Amino acid sequence: MKGSESGQMLSAVMASRYAHSPRDVWDSRIRTGELLLNGQSLQNDVPVGFRDVVQWRRPPWLEPAIPDQWSVVYDDGDVLVINKPSGLPVMPGGGFLQHTLSSLLVETSRSAGASQAPKPVHRLGRFTSGLQVCARRPQTRARLSREFRPEGGCRKTYLAWTQPVAGLRADHPLVVTTDVVERCHPLLGWVWGPDPRDAETPRRRLPARSELCLLKRCDQGDLVEVAISTGRPHQIRIHLAQLGAPLLGDPLYLPQQRINTAAVPGDGGYLLHAHTLVFENGLHLSCEAGSRFTPG
Repeated sequence: MKGSESGQMLSAVMASRYAHSPRDVWDSRIRTGELLLNGQSLQNDVPVGFRDVVQWRRPPWLEPAIPDQWSVVYDDGDVLVINKPSGLPVMPGGGFLQHTLSSLLVETSRSAGASQAPKPVHRLGRFTSGLQVCARRPQTRARLSREFRPEGGCRKTYLAWTQPVAGLRADHPLVVTTDVVERCHPLLGWVWGPDPRDAETPRRRLPARSELCLLKRCDQGDLVEVAISTGRPHQIRIHLAQLGAPLLGDPLYLPQQRINTAAVPGDGGYLLHAHTLVFENGLHLSCEAGSRFTPG
């Protein structure tokens, strides 16, 4: 413990250091024996002294079930491209560690006796389905990663179900070039979103470009093809929200450029599918959206 913390109750010190849990939660953890003070298990909250050592024996968490099957779109022994199902996280985070594509690829490679496991080159959102690129060799991952950058040559096209987009016609694509901005969020501190309409001051801005083409208009909404030349965080969701037409079922991005303060980017409900990829070497890949890619 720090000298300034000497004499304070342990629950208060922990709540101050680790604000993700309030003091009453830390007190409950102390009473259930999760915290050790100088190697001794505690049953009650106690004052701490200078140089006391605290350990938290955090219980293991149960990760939510995820879809763990996918189809292979392309595999040349180094580059692997799969059709990722909606609901499968690509990398650890948000309560997921083992139930992720990256962990499953390691497991399947080990079971097959492969010397190198494919690793993701980029990251689709958990509830975005479609073309997810992986590579086995580090050099290949570095090269493909450069292609996915805004200045790179990879062309990416998505399918999205969205609320009706004003002014969008089948014979006239719409280009969106508004910035993706970092805005305040009570749960996360900051979150990427559309440019706010009020006096809120964003922390950062990233230039972004999306081109929208209307494929179908029906009672449920618009089926839109979106080509992006920049891969900003949640770019398509944010650009459509900027237009006043968020993805159908999007829990985070709302009309009038509002953000739902009770939701986070990893929450599902929207329909977004990575449909085609064209690489600098001319390789063209595509995969159709599944039967669940329908609104309502």
